Amino acid sequence: MTKRQRLLAIILLGLVSAGCSSPRDWRTASREPAGIAPAPAVTPEAVLQVYGADAWGWRGWFAIHTWIAAKRTGADTYTVYDVVGWRGRSGQPVMRIARDVPDRYWYGERPRVIKEHRGKDVDRLIDAVEKAARDYPWKTTYRAFPGPNSNTFTAWIAKRVPELGLKLPLSAIGKSYVD
Repeated sequence: MTKRQRLLAIILLGLVSAGCSSPRDWRTASREPAGIAPAPAVTPEAVLQVYGADAWGWRGWFAIHTWIAAKRTGADTYTVYDVVGWRGRSGQPVMRIARDVPDRYWYGERPRVIKEHRGKDVDRLIDAVEKAARDYPWKTTYRAFPGPNSNTFTAWIAKRVPELGLKLPLSAIGKSYVD
């Protein structure tokens, strides 16, 4: 190993160590709504949003976590489609489809909308997303790298529902696992 490679390795190790020893704790990090999603009570139209937020801890320096939220025409709640690795550690499927808050902070990180569809014909998109999610082949498997992970799930849906017009950013590590 050259001197330059050793220096680079020491710097990277220091950065990772600093991220791992952060005083932040995922158990107390915010999971509050960010106030981005339209309130169902005042938004009768269908809404479909794809969110991304920096990943937890040092991974957030270069990677995001993605999920999908949808509200059908006239519905009073959102359905959230997501994959979370630690569900698998307790014997649950890592993929979840549930009524939930659509725009929660991702363990302290503010989400942002990557793609949004509203109004007429969005219910058909939601039907297609629902079918693609139910057909997801890695419902019980999770690997941060190279996948399958939360971004693999979102990319899987984007590939099966091209009408979404969804292009995930480079920071959606694992999106290429479906190819």
